[in-house]
Amino acid sequence: RHYRHGGVPGRDVRRPASRAPRPSNSTLVDELESSFEACFASLVSQDYVNGTDQEEIRTGVDQCIQKFLDIARQTECFFLQKRLQLSVQKPDQVIKEDVSELRSELQRKDALVQKHLTKLRHWQQVLEDINVQHKKPADMPQGSLAYLEQASANIPAPLKQT
Repeated sequence: RHYRHGGVPGRDVRRPASRAPRPSNSTLVDELESSFEACFASLVSQDYVNGTDQEEIRTGVDQCIQKFLDIARQTECFFLQKRLQLSVQKPDQVIKEDVSELRSELQRKDALVQKHLTKLRHWQQVLEDINVQHKKPADMPQGSLAYLEQASANIPAPLKQT
């Protein structure tokens, strides 16, 4: 994968940039986690369960989700920026990672092809077995009586009770 998105220059995951004031020791990851928890908290709050003003609840949930999405975008930008820095500082490392990913993908696809080939061989064998058991009418002696005799030859005889 190649990341061509821009990041926020000078951005540090430990010092997130945002419009809202944040505690000095808060990290972007901490905020992502707390906003994620807030999404669930707003959904299971007593107000939501009791069914108070539905529009107010919807607005609160929407705000929580929007905050989570904003922080998730900031986190993504941070990592994209780090990826860009890595590609500039160590281009060979990025190439090695890409080659490794391609090898993994090839192995996964080879395994999938083998799985499908195994299934294909199984079903080919099933079809071949069916063809052997039930010869085509053209291969049988002519006449309905001869066909019935041939077909009944494949039916096992009932066991005699003693």
